[in-house]
Amino acid sequence: MTMPDKPVALVTGANQGIGLQIARDLVAHGFTVLVGSRNFERGVAAAEEIGPGAHALRLDVTDRASIAAAAERVRTEFGRLDVLVQNAAISNTNRLPGQSIEEYAKTTRPSTVSLDEMRAVWDTNVFGVLAVYQAMLPLLREAPEARIVNVSSGVGSLTANSDPAFAYRSIFGPVYPASKTALNALTVAMAIELEPEGIKVNAVSPGFTRTNLNGYAGTETLEQGAREAVRVALLGADGPTGTFTRWENGTIPW
Repeated sequence: MTMPDKPVALVTGANQGIGLQIARDLVAHGFTVLVGSRNFERGVAAAEEIGPGAHALRLDVTDRASIAAAAERVRTEFGRLDVLVQNAAISNTNRLPGQSIEEYAKTTRPSTVSLDEMRAVWDTNVFGVLAVYQAMLPLLREAPEARIVNVSSGVGSLTANSDPAFAYRSIFGPVYPASKTALNALTVAMAIELEPEGIKVNAVSPGFTRTNLNGYAGTETLEQGAREAVRVALLGADGPTGTFTRWENGTIPW
């Protein structure tokens, strides 16, 4: 059912983890939320779990045809898009069962990393983000106060990783961490492009949240991991653009 009187938000990778919690929280704030999911059945299950206001949307960010079909469905069925939360991401494709993040990182040093592994992760975390941005931008441009939130990670901060005292410096490498560095660069480029139009584009870090992405090794809850993305998605017209923050508006250096 089309609900043109309610703002519409699309959350990619929303069938589980932080994306699911972001979708749940945005519904609670009065949004119609499109639960983007590569597997439509899992998206349907997630939308049913959230309840009224959530709708499954098949969206594989690595498939241009899927992205185009999703954008068309948003336009024809919902008629608007006010908020885009780019949450879909993967950390690896070949980490061994039981292998720690630190052990996996040792196999992905610049001198030894599999180019296929790097391409696979960047295809989702970087190129997928740009492809969805391009497809959904015409809809966002029609919204009165559109917002884009890119879910990044503090492990992608070049400034932080240049500090020998940074706790996660040892795992910085070309696969997941550098894909978030690239995502940060895309965020700045998008913010610069859209600033004259008043569309806010910001990056957020959810912190070290317990999700499938890190083998549930995180220390924060899903509710904690989702809160900064939701806060930034709800920014008013006087809110900032081109920022990289964690919860409570703590700024992360690029």
